[in-house]
Amino acid sequence: QVQLVESGGGSVQAGGSLKLSCVPSGRTVSARTFSISAMGWFRQAPGKEREFVAAISADGGTTYTADSVKGRFTISRDNAMITLYLQMNGLKPEDTAVYYCASAERFWTSTLIYTQPQDYDYWGQGTQVTVSS
Repeated sequence: QVQLVESGGGSVQAGGSLKLSCVPSGRTVSARTFSISAMGWFRQAPGKEREFVAAISADGGTTYTADSVKGRFTISRDNAMITLYLQMNGLKPEDTAVYYCASAERFWTSTLIYTQPQDYDYWGQGTQVTVSS
């Protein structure tokens, strides 16, 4: 069972920046295993459904971000360091939510991305991001 651990959340004022990280733990996850996993970030605000934020293919060559964060958030990954990132700039109060990372192991493809929660196999516990006006 793969466990994902997010970090980097916190409280910032509107216009500020945060960089979230996500690393797998709980079992030995090799760089090879991580490199066949598409990854994604989702968020959930109080009283709302979980929302797609950004996704990246296993090889890192394809990314996609939600319209609500396009131009402000950037997803990236370092397969050698077995780490997923989400750089968040120009934060707004409406970005306040718990942010989750997720992984989808797909050994047969390294270029696809996924935007639906049901396409992911493993999830982290989340990290809180609070943006004040």
